[in-house]
Amino acid sequence: MKIKDVELLQCDAGWRPWLFIKITTDEGIVGYSECTDSHGSPLGIKGVIENLKKHLIGKDPRPVEKIYWDLYSITRQSPGSIIQKAIGGIENALLDIKAKALGVPVYELFGGPIRDKVQVYWSHCGTTRARAWQMVGKDPLKTLGDIEKLGNEVKTRGFTALKTNIIFTGENPTVYMPGFKGGLGSPELNVNNKIIDTINSQISAFRRGTGDDVGIILDLNFNFKTEGYIKIAQALEKYNLFWVEIDSYDPNALLKIKQSARTSICSGENLYTTRDYRPYLEKHAMDVCSIDIIWNGFIQSKKISDMAELYEINVTPHNYYSHLSTFISAQFCAAIPNLKILEVDIDDVPWKDEIVTEVPEIRDGYMTVPQRPGWGLELNEEVIRAHPWEK
Repeated sequence: MKIKDVELLQCDAGWRPWLFIKITTDEGIVGYSECTDSHGSPLGIKGVIENLKKHLIGKDPRPVEKIYWDLYSITRQSPGSIIQKAIGGIENALLDIKAKALGVPVYELFGGPIRDKVQVYWSHCGTTRARAWQMVGKDPLKTLGDIEKLGNEVKTRGFTALKTNIIFTGENPTVYMPGFKGGLGSPELNVNNKIIDTINSQISAFRRGTGDDVGIILDLNFNFKTEGYIKIAQALEKYNLFWVEIDSYDPNALLKIKQSARTSICSGENLYTTRDYRPYLEKHAMDVCSIDIIWNGFIQSKKISDMAELYEINVTPHNYYSHLSTFISAQFCAAIPNLKILEVDIDDVPWKDEIVTEVPEIRDGYMTVPQRPGWGLELNEEVIRAHPWEK
């Protein structure tokens, strides 16, 4: 079996693109993966794929680990970022091919499944309705009462946890995101009483809607500095949150935040490979370790998870993408012992279900692990091409 072609497919996903890698073999087996990059450059990933393509054509796709290290060597001077996202996407597409050739799910290549269902949480809960309510066909979050109503919807639909971002309600609701978008609050990234009061009101409204049995997660992203994260984490102690999510490239700063409040801290979604994660895990700088399976690749992610297990830390996949990424992440969850929970987006573009041949089976807050060969689904390329990313 030889690699015949490598392509990048792009699809409009509303407030971000979905990027997919398709690897075709001379025996007709096609491998798919996702390598979405919503805050960087879709064109950058396309360029990396084009540059790496010549090193893949004509090779046997099945020695995945060898191919990974060949690509790593070629790009050694530019580690991480869109380079790693592209390599991770290639790795996952190769695993799809290998598992399909053997007629087994990918997790069978890693010792088989530990569990057949995975607890999931509703990600960007309220966030998507605040910034893209027309896209998902929902009412905007104009009041705290709307947030409370959404919290009740989460509970009614059987989810056991949700994750939200900082939302300013009103006639034109907005999401506070200076760490990614610049503008108000950037680049200084300071916190003030208005922001803390807004967060308190929002979490309180969600708690009234969900009751005490649904876990609440607040994602603060890169939006503050160490001082601000500490103030917010301390202010939220009374809510007993599932966790507060923080992005930080300094393990010592993250450790200081973790030691300053009783609120659980999750971090890591923007780190790459065991090299990046090692200092955070050694210092126990996080309570929960977030791993992006489509950026790191399944094999590297398994190594990160194994390393986290050594430090008694559970992991959660970073997954705000299409159903293909959810199937990939669910198989990862099935193959590791130290699992916390899986992230999934519920509010999304109307064609999300149409671009794949299978959709996640989620019931009572749990997703059934896929059992078909490869990742367990195929892409409908015709539908993807009908919704091009043009932004």
